Amino acid sequence: MPSRLLEAGARLAVMAVAVCGPGCGGGRSAPDTAHATPGVGVASPLVATPAGPAATPILVEVPPPPFSEGIFPCSDCHAQPDLPPNRTRRVLVDAHDEIALKHDEQHRWCLDCHDAVDRDALHLASGDLVPFAQSYTLCGQCHGEKARDWRAGVHGRRTGAWNGRKEYLLCVHCHDPHAPRFKPLAPMAAPVRPERIARIVP
Repeated sequence: MPSRLLEAGARLAVMAVAVCGPGCGGGRSAPDTAHATPGVGVASPLVATPAGPAATPILVEVPPPPFSEGIFPCSDCHAQPDLPPNRTRRVLVDAHDEIALKHDEQHRWCLDCHDAVDRDALHLASGDLVPFAQSYTLCGQCHGEKARDWRAGVHGRRTGAWNGRKEYLLCVHCHDPHAPRFKPLAPMAAPVRPERIARIVP
């Protein structure tokens, strides 16, 4: 019985680390910019260590973020000396004017998630930097229950072995980070049952 309790405690610790991610500690850590490179599979820092003497961490992977063409790395434009960070909340007109923020827009703005200094990274509430490939840690700060369900494989999409290597889709593979609510779908007519088709078509 005590070993089952220890095993359950270890699982809870792994889930807490998975939901919390690298932003739970203090200080500002540099992002792993290699993970933010489009077109490259990403090994995530989320690891689950099975119980037993020969336990090895199981990598949890995510595909590269779905960047719009020509938009990343952000530092291609934002590193220009004549383009210092502008922290003023405003309607964007010179660039990114296609983005209409509909994500707690009364309280949020671009630099609440995007880092003002390292434009190729996001930042957590703690100030820790995270690459775009680990954006789930940023989303999980406000959407903890969704992050928990995502990590467990019941929200979003997860493929792989139940007790081995897994690959998760990032939140942004399904949700637009600037307007994450899905657009309403028009209801469709119910499908025609096969026996009714046989009566309609001789």
